[in-house]
Amino acid sequence: MSEDCDVLVIGAGIHGAGIAQAAAAAGYDTLLLEQYADAARGTSSRSSKLIHGGLRYLEGAHFGLVYESLRERAVLLKNAPGLVHLTPMHIPVYESSRRGASWIAAGLSLYALLGGLRSENRFTGLAKDAWTELDGLQPTDLQSVFRYHEAQTDDAVLTRAVLASARNLGTEVRYGTEVVSATLDSNGGQADVKTAEETKTIRFRVLVNAAGPWAPELLKRITPVQPVPTVDLVRGSHIVLPAPTIGAYYLESPRDGRAVFVLPWKERTLVGTTEALYRGDPASVSAPQEDIDYLLQTYAHYFPGLPASQDQILETFAGLRVLPKGPTLSARSRETRFRLDRPQSPRLLTVLGGKLTTYRATAERVMRYFRPSLPPATRRADTLTIQLVEPATGDQYGP
Repeated sequence: MSEDCDVLVIGAGIHGAGIAQAAAAAGYDTLLLEQYADAARGTSSRSSKLIHGGLRYLEGAHFGLVYESLRERAVLLKNAPGLVHLTPMHIPVYESSRRGASWIAAGLSLYALLGGLRSENRFTGLAKDAWTELDGLQPTDLQSVFRYHEAQTDDAVLTRAVLASARNLGTEVRYGTEVVSATLDSNGGQADVKTAEETKTIRFRVLVNAAGPWAPELLKRITPVQPVPTVDLVRGSHIVLPAPTIGAYYLESPRDGRAVFVLPWKERTLVGTTEALYRGDPASVSAPQEDIDYLLQTYAHYFPGLPASQDQILETFAGLRVLPKGPTLSARSRETRFRLDRPQSPRLLTVLGGKLTTYRATAERVMRYFRPSLPPATRRADTLTIQLVEPATGDQYGP
């Protein structure tokens, strides 16, 4: 049994959902396949839940990424007001901090400039008499506190909302479907896929490998043989503690200076994230004790009077970033990278890395790569203005 589509997308994480939405909006017959029984089973449900510009990326001079992220954040605040909301974020500066107040102020100024000086991108320095509002924050040797804004979302719900939009535009979404193999030919190619009930062949004009941490493995199933990119899987762990702190915080780990977020999350407190190389099955990733201890120690350092012991942890989870190899984890680029099977009229594109915040821009870039490979079509919508709403619980887009 065989069937045809213009765009075949593999993976129902945020990038697969966004690409399916963009392809359907451009007027193409789009099919999305997901190996699991629902969407966002990987990193797209295991992030820090932030729609943010990436303030820390300024230190690595990734100005283009920050500019794009802030632009996309503004789009989501406008198009998904029920799913994405601004959150005041605080950066405390202590006598022992590695980054002084002048350095932080300079970074926040550049951040606001890259964001177009919109009101949500401006920052302030809190007066000392306002520090008492920051209940629980360590006051000893505190020198300055800056307040700026980021945005929060439920990453899995946002992914399902984008999938619902893609479905409304004509995308067919199939869960519990595995790609056994795929072959590229002069007219695009075909994929052999299986479910619990059957095996079938799907012909496509273009194929998108948006399988996240499974993307390198999927490339091994494609003929002609595709080079497997030299990437690492990097684990980011989180813990959930009871009773939220007042406000959200961008903190500097006292151990090594890396960024750790403390965020109110569903009437609890989310603390994350770590960075460590991961070897193994992406489906088996979890937060190890060393990561949990790191986050607990950071939280306890800044909030000594709040619960922060092992037995008070309500939940732990970990997601995987796909990052290029490099000398240090913190120096590696977070920009989305694309691998094409050929530079002219590509039939296959693999998405590597990327950010939750910039999924829409990534999807539009994918469609520009495929423009020479696809016939003209009548556009149905513009992803820049599509409104996103949370789909009903238990509907066809996932639980």
